[in-house]
Amino acid sequence: MNQPLAYIHPSAQIADNVVIEPFTTIHKDVQIGEGTWIGSNVTIMEGARIGKNCKIFPGAVISAVPQDLKFRGESSVVEIGDNVIIRECVTINRGTQHTNKTVIGNNCLLMAYVHIAHDCYIGNNVVLANCVNLAGHIEIDDYAIIGGMSAIHQFVKIGAHAFLSGGALVGKDIPPYVKAGRFPLSYVGVNSVGLRRRGYSTEQINHILDIYRILFVQHSNVSIALNIIEAQVPATPERDHIISFIRDSVRGIMKGFRQRSGNDS
Repeated sequence: MNQPLAYIHPSAQIADNVVIEPFTTIHKDVQIGEGTWIGSNVTIMEGARIGKNCKIFPGAVISAVPQDLKFRGESSVVEIGDNVIIRECVTINRGTQHTNKTVIGNNCLLMAYVHIAHDCYIGNNVVLANCVNLAGHIEIDDYAIIGGMSAIHQFVKIGAHAFLSGGALVGKDIPPYVKAGRFPLSYVGVNSVGLRRRGYSTEQINHILDIYRILFVQHSNVSIALNIIEAQVPATPERDHIISFIRDSVRGIMKGFRQRSGNDS
């Protein structure tokens, strides 16, 4: 860890086998777990909590103060789990008094130029492709994949195993297990490829398809669709997870795709 061309605040808590490349700056009140590699020209600011075996590439800025005019300098942190890859020029802001923390789970990949704003919660095994921008207070559940150049509105929630196409503009919640695409963003199917890779059986995937067929294809009224799903679809963990996600949604969920007629402008 002895790197004379890096600035490391004497109070920073850094494991013995952390590698820090030249011209990196590490501020006070920082904790970095063993096995982590930090490239050149990285800035790690006050309040960063970084786990084990992470890789942080040049130009990243971790735990900068929030871009929120309500922020008054309160104590807050960024918590980053183990085995997280943070590519070039990623920015992750620490929390505000709303939750006091921004959280990144384990085994995530944050590609170049990703921005994660204050008070976001990112689960485990999440992939954010290049230039994804998250506003504040966003929640992304485990194994979700967000395509490059996507912009996500504050307070949006994205469910586990969801897959969003590149360039998505996300203003509504995205339920678990789905693929979302087109403009405006809408349901385009179940993420069957991703689910198979993670061990879901054909029976489980077809069961999820049946649920979303009722919700997004057969009905436009979400409340009616949920009542039908509860009455007609056998209870499983996947069914109950979908229902609870939608019932708990504050912003409302995205719509099913509707083919526009040739006369529509």
